[in-house]
Amino acid sequence: MHAVVVEELGPAENLQLLDLPEPQPGPGEIAVEVAYTGVNFVDVKARAGGYRVDRLPFIPGIEVSGRVRALGEGVTGPAIGTPVVATVRSGGYAEVVVAPAERVFALPDGLDLRAAASLPTVLPTAHALIHDLGRLRPQESVLIQGAAGGVGTVVGQIARLAGAGGVYGVVSQPEKAEYALEFGYDQVFVGEDFDRQLAAATGGRGVDLVLDPVGGESWRRGLASLARYGRLVSFGNASDSAPWSAGFAELSTRGLSVSGFSILGLGAEDPQRLRRLTEDAFALAATSGIRLPVTAEFPLEKAAEAHRLLESRTSTGKLLRVSSTV
Repeated sequence: MHAVVVEELGPAENLQLLDLPEPQPGPGEIAVEVAYTGVNFVDVKARAGGYRVDRLPFIPGIEVSGRVRALGEGVTGPAIGTPVVATVRSGGYAEVVVAPAERVFALPDGLDLRAAASLPTVLPTAHALIHDLGRLRPQESVLIQGAAGGVGTVVGQIARLAGAGGVYGVVSQPEKAEYALEFGYDQVFVGEDFDRQLAAATGGRGVDLVLDPVGGESWRRGLASLARYGRLVSFGNASDSAPWSAGFAELSTRGLSVSGFSILGLGAEDPQRLRRLTEDAFALAATSGIRLPVTAEFPLEKAAEAHRLLESRTSTGKLLRVSSTV
């Protein structure tokens, strides 16, 4: 089979298309013939700096859609040929990938393989940020960094479905703001001074919930943007800044709380909890009309181009790697 392999950490040019033996499922595993693979910023961080990479060489890619190719020992279904979506620790940039059976899901109602490939990590992440960690209540307000990205596009819609009284976003470029406004946002701020723009929009009150995948100065400005008893959830560190921190005095004055979330960490520590979260998120998507536009597709041999686009911070929506067999 063909697969994109990283033998040495570094620039996008280090993504090599190789011919490798097809992986076979072990006990409790399912082999999936890949139709589409989600391209995520975590793939870029893995390739460039070894984020969550156990050993070299490795195949990037954490979410796929396709059809069941083979079942490992002890796995009774789904049947060979069944359309599915799956999450994996790595290996998605390939024509065949092996996944733990608990991370393989029947294709959600109303979605084809192309649309479904955009959701296995984004949708559960967005659902958890709003409901499990953010605990957003009706009429509360939320501020979301990266509003035009994959998670941002979905989380704005989920916040609106949860009854948010105000949904605010932050993007880096004006054209991204226009895009994000199509997905549940009341206002989208452009630039690093979003905290001042938010204060003006809310009469100085701030918001009840801030969701931040950037870290660093973005995280600090987000913390300052919280209303009394507000919550901030960090779900990434795209800025590669030093770890965030806040002391008792900084939090206690307004009764603030902070937390962190990683969908990959949840999968590693509690796969059954991740499965329940994913099933709940897919059920919501099937009945609510949540959408995540696929804005670009790349064949395996152009994986480096997909990574360069993500690193440019000019992309919106979701990027996919498409199999040559689709």
